Amino acid sequence: MRITQKIEQAHKEDRVSWSFEYFPPRTAQGLQNLLDRIERMRGLGPEFVNITWNAGGKSSDLTAEIIRTCQSLIGLETCMHLTCTNMPKDKVDVALREAKKSGCRNILALRGDPPVGKEKWEAIEGGFTHGVDLVKHIRAEYGDYFDISVAGFPQTITFPEKEAALEMQYLKAKCDAGVDFIFTQMFYDADVFIKWVKAVRAAGITIPIIPGINPIQTYNGFLKSTKLSDTPIPQDLLDQLEPYKNDDEQVRLVGTKLVAEMCRKILDADIGIRRLHFYTLNLEKATKMLLEELNLVPRVQTLKPLPWRQSLTPNRRTETIRPIFWANRTQSYLSRTENWDEYPNGRYGDSRSPAYGELDKYGVVLKYSPEEALKLWGEPEDFEAIKKLFTNFCEGKVSALPWSDQGIASETSVISDKLSKLNELGFLTINSQPAVDGVRSDDEVHGWGPSHGYIYQKAYLEFFVNPELLELLLNVIERDNNITYYVINRHGDLRTNSHSDGPNAVTWGVFPGKEVVQPTIVEAVSFMAWKDEAFEIGQKWADLYAEGSPARKAVTELIDNSFLVNIVQNDFKDPDAIFRPFFKAAEAYTNKN
Repeated sequence: MRITQKIEQAHKEDRVSWSFEYFPPRTAQGLQNLLDRIERMRGLGPEFVNITWNAGGKSSDLTAEIIRTCQSLIGLETCMHLTCTNMPKDKVDVALREAKKSGCRNILALRGDPPVGKEKWEAIEGGFTHGVDLVKHIRAEYGDYFDISVAGFPQTITFPEKEAALEMQYLKAKCDAGVDFIFTQMFYDADVFIKWVKAVRAAGITIPIIPGINPIQTYNGFLKSTKLSDTPIPQDLLDQLEPYKNDDEQVRLVGTKLVAEMCRKILDADIGIRRLHFYTLNLEKATKMLLEELNLVPRVQTLKPLPWRQSLTPNRRTETIRPIFWANRTQSYLSRTENWDEYPNGRYGDSRSPAYGELDKYGVVLKYSPEEALKLWGEPEDFEAIKKLFTNFCEGKVSALPWSDQGIASETSVISDKLSKLNELGFLTINSQPAVDGVRSDDEVHGWGPSHGYIYQKAYLEFFVNPELLELLLNVIERDNNITYYVINRHGDLRTNSHSDGPNAVTWGVFPGKEVVQPTIVEAVSFMAWKDEAFEIGQKWADLYAEGSPARKAVTELIDNSFLVNIVQNDFKDPDAIFRPFFKAAEAYTNKN
């Protein structure tokens, strides 16, 4: 989606919106840490994120990768920086093609800084000389596909009159070339910014302006960043920070209040500013503190238009339905289905349809390195130790499992005590959701989708279990007409009490003026595909341990001898109904043994 569309929507709803900026890190581990941070900070409610571009495009591959991951996996709209520095036309075109392919609809066109080691900026052969040339090129090649933004510099209003007029002339020329909105450089003087905005409007520039806000992280970092960007610091702000310059925490506290005061003044001024852009410096704490100080909280429908993270790549934007099995391994599902010509929308239909394509076989990988995995999961030497590991995960004592790339979800926490008990009894759970009977769509735990709607869920459990305990469980389940199940072993032997090959919707939402939305389903063909991956994950876990070791033997026996089971309790009005058969089966198992 274009940023101007988001600006227009926020304007209609008369609300303040905000966005974040990140830069590509230098190392592979730094990249993974940044992506994890972007995903966490998504919970702070940014409308979009900017990803910077190094002078000369040295980080162009990383920029493209971050853009691609944000759009496809994290579900965040992006704005890609693009500079003229050391960038011939063909390299610019490659970057634009990659951005379009990833679903990015927004470009910040910049001349850029001189390359490292050079004092002056110089155009290269076959490149662009000014930012306006880059703007014209993008418009000529892509029409109105991209929203194009440029940089604005509020401090230029303090320049001598002729120089300030010349700077405004440059900005006007860029805007007239086809620019849609302006990001400003950071500043710390609200009065200067307000005066500059009024001058911009007086010059006939009417496009939206997004002020760049730089949270104060540390005193030395604050001085360094303002010096590098040649940003003036009001003396009174400096005077209030200086006494705490050796106390980073106090600098953040005082700095947060000072910057928040500046933001309020901008938002309250009658200049049409209702949005803020935060330069995060790839850090989280100061930005979060500033949002909290401003009492800016995300909307549920911004964070969760669907219960799962919606991909924003061009071919998946209309996708509204997914099987529940990959709930904890989104990247795997995206990879396995990336070559589909069409994605389910409205109804899942028959997953064997050629329109959907096959759930391609996917090289299974664990998210964590062997060293990280061993630190997380240790070396369980028997089934009791494996049960303890799964129980600890449900209790929040372990942050991930081989089948779950992240910790227990907030909605799962409402049943975590029951899940812990199931694992203690020998039902090793790898996926679940509680029953939900008509909570509001803005509910903090279960809510998703547009406002004024209601959310429903059938209780769902997926787990590994040994054959003897499974038979006792099925004996109980077969007496309950509200439960449907699928059971499969590593060899693909399938058992089910379902009389339909069609999907069973396990999550749905009812919203004003819309059809019922059914975004999560259980169905047989997808489960068969997931089975291969689920057992292969277990094998990858076993392979972490030395051949002949007790841990390798214990995990291998688990995978070879267990059944993978999924159960849906279709009576969503009874939240405990799904658990009762397990306790009865466990009691029978104890009595039998």
